[in-house]
Amino acid sequence: MSDIGRFGVFLPSYIWEGDGAERARGIKAFARTVEELGFDSLFITDHLLAAKRFYSVSFLEPLAALAVAAGATERVRLGTSILIMPLRNPVLLAKELATLQFLSENRVILGAGVGWNDAEYDAVGVHKRERGARTDEMLDIMIPLLEGETVTYHGRHYSVDDVFIEPIASQRPEIWIGGGSQLADPKSPDLPRFVEAVKARTMRTDGWIPRPTCPPDDIARDWAELQAYYREHGRDPSECVVAHENFLHLVLTNDPVKAREEQHRAFLKVMSAERGEHYLESVYLFGTPDEVVASLQARVDAGVEYFMLHTMTPDPAQLRHWVDEIIPAVTFPPTAGPVRRMAPARP
Repeated sequence: MSDIGRFGVFLPSYIWEGDGAERARGIKAFARTVEELGFDSLFITDHLLAAKRFYSVSFLEPLAALAVAAGATERVRLGTSILIMPLRNPVLLAKELATLQFLSENRVILGAGVGWNDAEYDAVGVHKRERGARTDEMLDIMIPLLEGETVTYHGRHYSVDDVFIEPIASQRPEIWIGGGSQLADPKSPDLPRFVEAVKARTMRTDGWIPRPTCPPDDIARDWAELQAYYREHGRDPSECVVAHENFLHLVLTNDPVKAREEQHRAFLKVMSAERGEHYLESVYLFGTPDEVVASLQARVDAGVEYFMLHTMTPDPAQLRHWVDEIIPAVTFPPTAGPVRRMAPARP
Protein backbone atom coordinates (compact mmCIF):
# COMPACT_ATOMS: atom_id res chain seq x y z
CA MET A 1 0.00 0.00 0.00
CA SER A 2 1.31 3.45 -0.89
CA ASP A 3 1.94 6.02 1.80
CA ILE A 4 2.59 9.74 1.32
CA GLY A 5 4.26 9.53 4.73
CA ARG A 6 7.16 7.79 2.97
CA PHE A 7 7.81 10.85 0.80
CA GLY A 8 9.58 14.09 1.52
CA VAL A 9 10.09 17.12 -0.71
CA PHE A 10 13.15 19.33 -1.18
CA LEU A 11 12.73 23.04 -0.70
CA PRO A 12 13.38 24.83 -4.01
CA SER A 13 16.40 26.51 -2.46
CA TYR A 14 18.15 27.25 -5.76
CA ILE A 15 18.44 30.94 -6.54
CA TRP A 16 18.20 32.57 -9.95
CA GLU A 17 19.57 35.98 -10.86
CA GLY A 18 17.06 38.65 -9.90
CA ASP A 19 15.28 36.62 -7.21
CA GLY A 20 14.07 38.80 -4.36
CA ALA A 21 11.40 39.12 -1.70
CA GLU A 22 8.70 37.45 -3.76
CA ARG A 23 10.86 34.35 -4.16
CA ALA A 24 11.59 34.30 -0.43
CA ARG A 25 7.87 34.46 0.35
CA GLY A 26 7.29 31.73 -2.21
CA ILE A 27 9.68 29.37 -0.45
CA LYS A 28 7.75 29.81 2.80
CA ALA A 29 4.47 29.20 0.99
CA PHE A 30 6.00 26.12 -0.66
CA ALA A 31 6.94 24.74 2.77
CA ARG A 32 3.40 25.24 4.02
CA THR A 33 2.00 23.50 0.94
CA VAL A 34 4.25 20.50 1.52
CA GLU A 35 2.82 20.17 5.00
CA GLU A 36 -0.78 20.74 3.91
CA LEU A 37 -0.53 18.02 1.26
CA GLY A 38 0.59 15.49 3.86
CA PHE A 39 4.23 14.92 2.93
CA ASP A 40 6.41 13.70 5.79
CA SER A 41 9.37 16.02 5.43
CA LEU A 42 11.10 19.03 3.92
CA PHE A 43 14.70 18.50 2.86
CA ILE A 44 17.34 20.86 1.57
CA THR A 45 20.59 20.40 -0.33
CA ASP A 46 23.96 21.95 0.54
CA HIS A 47 26.34 23.68 -1.85
CA LEU A 48 28.58 26.38 -0.42
CA LEU A 49 29.60 27.56 -3.88
CA ALA A 50 27.96 27.39 -7.29
CA ALA A 51 28.87 23.90 -8.52
CA LYS A 52 28.79 24.83 -12.20
CA ARG A 53 29.91 21.39 -13.31
CA PHE A 54 26.53 20.02 -12.26
CA TYR A 55 24.23 22.98 -11.57
CA SER A 56 23.41 26.26 -13.28
CA VAL A 57 22.32 27.90 -10.00
CA SER A 58 23.49 28.73 -6.49
CA PHE A 59 21.74 27.46 -3.37
CA LEU A 60 20.66 28.96 -0.06
CA GLU A 61 22.55 28.05 3.11
CA PRO A 62 20.69 24.94 4.35
CA LEU A 63 20.36 25.34 8.12
CA ALA A 64 19.25 28.98 7.93
CA ALA A 65 16.71 28.04 5.25
CA LEU A 66 15.42 25.11 7.34
CA ALA A 67 15.00 27.44 10.30
CA VAL A 68 12.74 29.63 8.16
CA ALA A 69 10.82 26.54 7.01
CA ALA A 70 10.47 25.42 10.63
CA GLY A 71 8.79 28.72 11.47
CA ALA A 72 6.38 28.31 8.55
CA THR A 73 5.34 24.76 9.47
CA GLU A 74 4.35 22.69 12.49
CA ARG A 75 4.58 19.00 11.60
CA VAL A 76 6.92 18.16 8.72
CA ARG A 77 10.36 16.86 9.54
CA LEU A 78 13.30 19.03 8.47
CA GLY A 79 16.27 17.37 6.83
CA THR A 80 19.52 17.94 4.97
CA SER A 81 20.63 15.76 2.09
CA ILE A 82 23.38 15.97 2.36
CA LEU A 83 25.09 18.47 4.63
CA ILE A 84 28.78 18.60 3.71
CA MET A 85 30.28 17.94 7.11
CA PRO A 86 34.00 18.79 6.69
CA LEU A 87 33.21 22.33 5.58
CA ARG A 88 32.04 23.04 9.14
CA ASN A 89 33.27 23.04 12.73
CA PRO A 90 31.78 20.15 14.73
CA VAL A 91 30.96 22.07 17.91
CA LEU A 92 29.41 25.00 16.07
CA LEU A 93 27.43 22.63 13.85
CA ALA A 94 26.21 20.66 16.87
CA LYS A 95 25.06 23.94 18.45
CA GLU A 96 23.18 24.92 15.28
CA LEU A 97 21.51 21.51 15.01
CA ALA A 98 20.61 21.43 18.70
CA THR A 99 19.01 24.86 18.38
CA LEU A 100 16.99 23.84 15.32
CA GLN A 101 15.96 20.58 17.00
CA PHE A 102 14.82 22.47 20.10
CA LEU A 103 12.93 25.20 18.27
CA SER A 104 11.28 22.78 15.82
CA GLU A 105 10.28 20.36 18.60
CA ASN A 106 12.38 17.38 17.49
CA ARG A 107 11.85 17.48 13.73
CA VAL A 108 15.47 17.46 12.49
CA ILE A 109 17.17 14.83 10.32
CA LEU A 110 20.85 15.38 9.65
CA GLY A 111 21.63 13.81 6.30
CA ALA A 112 25.42 13.93 6.44
CA GLY A 113 28.15 13.33 3.90
CA VAL A 114 31.59 14.30 2.69
CA GLY A 115 30.87 16.25 -0.51
CA TRP A 116 32.84 16.24 -3.76
CA ASN A 117 33.46 19.80 -5.00
CA ASP A 118 37.16 20.69 -4.73
CA ALA A 119 36.45 24.43 -4.81
CA GLU A 120 34.35 24.28 -1.65
CA TYR A 121 37.18 22.65 0.30
CA ASP A 122 39.67 25.19 -1.01
CA ALA A 123 37.35 28.04 0.03
CA VAL A 124 37.35 26.96 3.69
CA GLY A 125 40.99 25.84 3.86
CA VAL A 126 40.33 22.09 4.16
CA HIS A 127 42.08 19.42 2.11
CA LYS A 128 39.61 17.27 0.21
CA ARG A 129 41.69 14.16 0.90
CA GLU A 130 40.84 14.60 4.62
CA ARG A 131 37.06 14.68 4.10
CA GLY A 132 36.31 11.15 5.32
CA ALA A 133 38.52 11.28 8.39
CA ARG A 134 37.20 14.71 9.32
CA THR A 135 33.60 13.53 9.01
CA ASP A 136 34.26 10.55 11.27
CA GLU A 137 35.88 12.76 13.90
CA MET A 138 32.98 15.21 13.67
CA LEU A 139 30.53 12.41 14.39
CA ASP A 140 32.71 11.29 17.34
CA ILE A 141 32.22 14.76 18.81
CA MET A 142 28.73 15.67 17.67
CA ILE A 143 26.74 12.54 18.53
CA PRO A 144 27.49 12.69 22.28
CA LEU A 145 27.09 16.48 22.30
CA LEU A 146 23.63 16.15 20.74
CA GLU A 147 22.78 13.50 23.32
CA GLY A 148 23.53 15.92 26.14
CA GLU A 149 26.96 14.66 27.13
CA THR A 150 30.06 16.64 28.04
CA VAL A 151 32.77 15.84 25.51
CA THR A 152 36.54 15.71 25.64
CA TYR A 153 38.08 14.51 22.41
CA HIS A 154 41.51 14.68 20.83
CA GLY A 155 41.78 13.54 17.22
CA ARG A 156 43.98 14.31 14.27
CA HIS A 157 41.75 17.13 12.98
CA TYR A 158 39.68 18.29 15.97
CA SER A 159 40.37 18.68 19.65
CA VAL A 160 37.92 19.73 22.37
CA ASP A 161 38.04 19.70 26.15
CA ASP A 162 35.09 19.55 28.52
CA VAL A 163 32.54 20.89 26.02
CA PHE A 164 28.82 20.89 26.74
CA ILE A 165 26.18 22.55 24.57
CA GLU A 166 22.65 23.72 25.12
CA PRO A 167 19.75 23.72 24.39
CA ILE A 168 19.19 20.02 24.98
CA ALA A 169 16.19 18.64 23.14
CA SER A 170 14.40 15.56 24.43
CA GLN A 171 15.76 13.61 21.42
CA ARG A 172 18.84 14.08 19.33
CA PRO A 173 18.32 14.60 15.60
CA GLU A 174 18.25 11.49 13.47
CA ILE A 175 21.43 11.05 11.45
CA TRP A 176 21.40 9.48 7.99
CA ILE A 177 24.67 9.01 6.08
CA GLY A 178 24.84 9.73 2.38
CA GLY A 179 27.13 7.70 0.14
CA GLY A 180 27.68 4.51 -1.78
CA SER A 181 27.99 3.73 -5.46
CA GLN A 182 27.01 5.96 -8.33
CA LEU A 183 26.73 5.57 -12.06
CA ALA A 184 30.02 4.37 -13.53
CA ASP A 185 30.68 7.26 -15.87
CA PRO A 186 33.59 9.68 -16.46
CA LYS A 187 31.22 12.55 -15.59
CA SER A 188 30.49 11.14 -12.11
CA PRO A 189 32.48 12.92 -9.37
CA ASP A 190 33.24 9.85 -7.21
CA LEU A 191 33.81 6.10 -7.35
CA PRO A 192 31.20 3.59 -8.63
CA ARG A 193 31.53 1.46 -5.50
CA PHE A 194 30.49 1.43 -1.85
CA VAL A 195 33.65 2.06 0.16
CA GLU A 196 34.12 0.40 3.55
CA ALA A 197 34.55 3.69 5.40
CA VAL A 198 31.06 4.84 4.39
CA LYS A 199 29.56 1.51 5.48
CA ALA A 200 31.21 1.91 8.88
CA ARG A 201 30.03 5.51 9.15
CA THR A 202 26.47 4.51 8.29
CA MET A 203 26.41 1.75 10.88
CA ARG A 204 27.08 4.31 13.62
CA THR A 205 23.91 6.22 12.78
CA ASP A 206 20.21 5.81 11.98
CA GLY A 207 20.00 5.57 8.20
CA TRP A 208 21.57 5.51 4.76
CA ILE A 209 20.95 7.78 1.76
CA PRO A 210 22.05 6.13 -1.51
CA ARG A 211 23.32 8.66 -4.02
CA PRO A 212 20.76 10.11 -6.43
CA THR A 213 23.17 9.06 -9.18
CA CYS A 214 23.01 5.41 -8.11
CA PRO A 215 20.76 3.37 -10.45
CA PRO A 216 18.35 0.81 -8.93
CA ASP A 217 20.48 -2.28 -9.62
CA ASP A 218 23.43 -0.61 -7.91
CA ILE A 219 21.28 0.44 -4.95
CA ALA A 220 20.25 -3.20 -4.56
CA ARG A 221 23.89 -4.33 -4.64
CA ASP A 222 24.96 -1.62 -2.17
CA TRP A 223 22.10 -2.44 0.19
CA ALA A 224 23.03 -6.14 0.14
CA GLU A 225 26.62 -5.17 0.97
CA LEU A 226 25.52 -2.85 3.76
CA GLN A 227 23.21 -5.46 5.30
CA ALA A 228 26.06 -7.98 5.28
CA TYR A 229 28.35 -5.39 6.90
CA TYR A 230 25.79 -4.76 9.65
CA ARG A 231 25.41 -8.47 10.40
CA GLU A 232 29.18 -9.01 10.39
CA HIS A 233 29.46 -6.34 13.07
CA GLY A 234 26.55 -7.54 15.22
CA ARG A 235 23.93 -4.99 14.27
CA ASP A 236 20.45 -5.57 12.83
CA PRO A 237 20.19 -3.94 9.36
CA SER A 238 16.46 -3.43 9.85
CA GLU A 239 17.42 -0.59 12.20
CA CYS A 240 18.75 1.36 9.19
CA VAL A 241 16.38 3.64 7.28
CA VAL A 242 17.06 3.48 3.52
CA ALA A 243 16.12 6.91 2.15
CA HIS A 244 16.74 7.89 -1.47
CA GLU A 245 17.02 11.39 -2.94
CA ASN A 246 16.15 12.07 -6.58
CA PHE A 247 14.94 14.74 -9.03
CA LEU A 248 11.54 14.87 -10.73
CA HIS A 249 9.67 17.19 -13.05
CA LEU A 250 6.37 15.50 -13.81
CA VAL A 251 4.77 16.10 -17.21
CA LEU A 252 1.17 14.94 -17.56
CA THR A 253 1.38 13.22 -20.91
CA ASN A 254 1.50 9.65 -22.17
CA ASP A 255 3.88 10.67 -24.95
CA PRO A 256 7.41 9.73 -23.75
CA VAL A 257 9.12 12.02 -26.28
CA LYS A 258 7.05 15.04 -25.30
CA ALA A 259 7.57 14.27 -21.60
CA ARG A 260 11.34 14.13 -21.97
CA GLU A 261 11.53 17.29 -24.06
CA GLU A 262 9.70 19.28 -21.39
CA GLN A 263 11.60 17.61 -18.57
CA HIS A 264 14.99 18.46 -20.06
CA ARG A 265 13.92 22.10 -20.43
CA ALA A 266 12.93 22.15 -16.74
CA PHE A 267 16.14 20.41 -15.63
CA LEU A 268 18.33 22.90 -17.48
CA LYS A 269 16.86 25.73 -15.40
CA VAL A 270 18.60 24.16 -12.39
CA MET A 271 21.23 21.77 -13.72
CA SER A 272 24.23 22.24 -15.98
CA ALA A 273 24.11 20.89 -19.52
CA GLU A 274 27.61 19.43 -19.09
CA ARG A 275 26.54 15.87 -18.20
CA GLY A 276 24.20 15.58 -21.19
CA GLU A 277 20.72 14.17 -21.64
CA HIS A 278 21.73 10.50 -21.58
CA TYR A 279 23.46 10.82 -18.21
CA LEU A 280 20.51 12.66 -16.66
CA GLU A 281 18.03 10.07 -17.88
CA SER A 282 20.27 7.27 -16.58
CA VAL A 283 20.04 8.39 -12.97
CA TYR A 284 17.07 10.74 -12.48
CA LEU A 285 13.30 10.35 -12.93
CA PHE A 286 12.27 10.90 -16.55
CA GLY A 287 9.40 9.98 -18.82
CA THR A 288 5.64 9.67 -18.60
CA PRO A 289 3.89 9.27 -15.24
CA ASP A 290 3.86 5.49 -15.73
CA GLU A 291 7.60 5.49 -16.44
CA VAL A 292 8.30 7.62 -13.35
CA VAL A 293 6.24 5.23 -11.20
CA ALA A 294 8.19 2.29 -12.63
CA SER A 295 11.50 4.04 -11.83
CA LEU A 296 10.44 4.70 -8.25
CA GLN A 297 9.10 1.17 -7.89
CA ALA A 298 12.44 -0.23 -9.08
CA ARG A 299 14.12 1.65 -6.26
CA VAL A 300 11.60 0.33 -3.73
CA ASP A 301 12.32 -3.18 -5.01
CA ALA A 302 16.02 -2.45 -4.49
CA GLY A 303 15.41 -1.66 -0.82
CA VAL A 304 14.43 2.02 -0.66
CA GLU A 305 11.71 2.69 1.92
CA TYR A 306 11.65 6.50 1.91
CA PHE A 307 11.99 9.11 -0.86
CA MET A 308 12.98 12.77 -0.86
CA LEU A 309 12.23 14.35 -4.23
CA HIS A 310 13.52 17.59 -5.73
CA THR A 311 11.31 19.77 -7.85
CA MET A 312 12.83 21.66 -10.74
CA THR A 313 10.39 24.54 -10.22
CA PRO A 314 9.24 26.47 -7.15
CA ASP A 315 5.64 26.11 -8.35
CA PRO A 316 3.84 23.89 -5.79
CA ALA A 317 1.49 22.67 -8.53
CA GLN A 318 4.12 20.00 -9.20
CA LEU A 319 3.54 18.65 -5.70
CA ARG A 320 -0.18 18.27 -6.31
CA HIS A 321 0.54 16.32 -9.49
CA TRP A 322 2.83 14.00 -7.50
CA VAL A 323 0.11 13.40 -4.91
CA ASP A 324 -2.51 12.70 -7.58
CA GLU A 325 -0.54 10.80 -10.21
CA ILE A 326 2.58 9.25 -8.72
CA ILE A 327 2.51 8.52 -5.01
CA PRO A 328 -0.67 6.38 -4.96
CA ALA A 329 0.86 4.09 -7.60
CA VAL A 330 4.09 3.35 -5.70
CA THR A 331 3.74 0.38 -3.38
CA PHE A 332 5.93 -0.61 -0.47
CA PRO A 333 6.23 -4.19 0.81
CA PRO A 334 4.51 -5.15 4.09
CA THR A 335 7.99 -5.81 5.48
CA ALA A 336 9.08 -2.19 4.98
CA GLY A 337 10.17 -0.66 8.25
CA PRO A 338 8.33 2.11 10.04
CA VAL A 339 8.53 5.54 8.51
CA ARG A 340 9.91 7.11 11.65
CA ARG A 341 12.73 5.69 13.70
CA MET A 342 13.40 8.44 16.17
CA ALA A 343 16.62 8.36 18.13
CA PRO A 344 16.25 7.22 21.74
CA ALA A 345 15.09 9.89 24.15
CA ARG A 346 17.55 11.11 26.72
CA PRO A 347 17.03 9.56 30.16
